[in-house]
Amino acid sequence: MQVSSRIRRSVICAAIVAAGAVSGGAWAQEKITVGALRFTSHAPTFIAYERGYFKQEGLDVELKFFQAAQPVAVAIASGDIDFGITALTGGYFNLADKGALKIVGGLFAEKKGYKGMAIMASNKAYAAGMTSPAKIKGHSVAITQVGSSFHFMTGMIAAKYGFAMSDVSLKPLQKVGSMIGAVKSGQVDAMMMVPHVAIPLDKAKAAKIIGWMSDLGPYQVTTIFTSTRNTAERQVQVKRFMRAYKKGIADYRAVMLNQKKDPAATEAMVKLIHKYVYADRPYEKAAPGIKAGAVYINEGAALDVGNVKKQLDWFKAQGLVKTKMTYKDLIATGYADMFDVPK
Repeated sequence: MQVSSRIRRSVICAAIVAAGAVSGGAWAQEKITVGALRFTSHAPTFIAYERGYFKQEGLDVELKFFQAAQPVAVAIASGDIDFGITALTGGYFNLADKGALKIVGGLFAEKKGYKGMAIMASNKAYAAGMTSPAKIKGHSVAITQVGSSFHFMTGMIAAKYGFAMSDVSLKPLQKVGSMIGAVKSGQVDAMMMVPHVAIPLDKAKAAKIIGWMSDLGPYQVTTIFTSTRNTAERQVQVKRFMRAYKKGIADYRAVMLNQKKDPAATEAMVKLIHKYVYADRPYEKAAPGIKAGAVYINEGAALDVGNVKKQLDWFKAQGLVKTKMTYKDLIATGYADMFDVPK
């Protein structure tokens, strides 16, 4: 009887430990690293982190910051980070073609009526007549890297206004900060820029907003992705991550997409975001840019599949991605809703 009792106690203890691991108990925190950029479009990452949503799912998250999108994909493929939140790029597609990456959800999207990526002119180019996106033809455009999301956005503008990519001079400057400096100094004529940077630049008369990418049609700007190995071998971890992340998205949408509804809640959230965006500036100077830079985030991390296909097709057409891979090969389903799925 004593042996039997000991066995029963052992079984019960093991069950409790297992339950704790599943429910994310304090002793079962699983360490993961998440790659991000210090943009307002990454706010749900910061919200989920600061409000303990990751910890509630048993995830001990470390945030690792990058200066551009393509290095995030490389870091996932190499195993340096576990999840990435950034734009799709030629580098991403090429790594996905090698079987390294999978998209599990969508985040920042261009939507009519919301200020997303701004199209900007240097003061010098604006004074010379480049006063609208249609007039970018014949001018220089700052991008981070060939094959970057900025490269794709330039392609969207060219397609909209009927000129070829060869009609513009692309200037790969590696970092967003270098892009900003080049346009402010007039060394480069144009760039696309996140609103929390673009709007303050325009107000300070350091550069001029001449249009918005949201006027050019749908664009799934950023996605949530992870390694193919995670989607094959660690589905539970990915689901836990996405549950936490969706809570961050819900909090963001409830406040930042209608900031006048609850000013106190807006102020609290902006202060949270300020820990990561414009953290080197006093809050009073940073807050207006953060508020103005509130972009549209897809509810529940839903993914615009049709636009993902459009991006892949464009990169193929430009010779930046050489693969027989289709959009279906890019996506791991079951983690977020999908819409505009091609028939």
